[in-house]
Amino acid sequence: MITKINPEIIELDKNFQGICKKPYHGHAKGCPNYGKRKDCPPNLSLLDDSLDFEKDMYLIYTSYPVGKFAERMRKTHSEWTDRQIYNPRLWQPTARKKHREEIQKFMEMHPKLYVETNAEARGTNFTALMKTQGIDLNWQWPPEHNLENITYRISIGGMKK
Repeated sequence: MITKINPEIIELDKNFQGICKKPYHGHAKGCPNYGKRKDCPPNLSLLDDSLDFEKDMYLIYTSYPVGKFAERMRKTHSEWTDRQIYNPRLWQPTARKKHREEIQKFMEMHPKLYVETNAEARGTNFTALMKTQGIDLNWQWPPEHNLENITYRISIGGMKK
């Protein structure tokens, strides 16, 4: 989905970059790339340092039916746990491909614009931003298994500063 948005609805805060430090399975200190890679927080500036908030901006997002994917995995591997059937390494390549295709479509429509695929690392509050589109993001991982579980890939397009 490609939607023109008012830049004023984009909530930015350095604190959102700290999400990367939240512990998750196998990583008690959060993402091991935090503070090490140049394209990871806290080495990144906020989104308004890279995109011109005075120009048109676009929300580019794709959904992926992760609940249906997990159900297929459960049927194929009945002994697997919820963590295993929702393993991102299994479904993320397909979700990323779908999102790259949507970004390509956007770039064909707006060849002079730039797409920030790492906007969350640039302090963007995706929870609030997606609510403006009527979408509530579920951050529980792995989620309680449900065929209706949807996950999203989100990017922001606009004029580079």
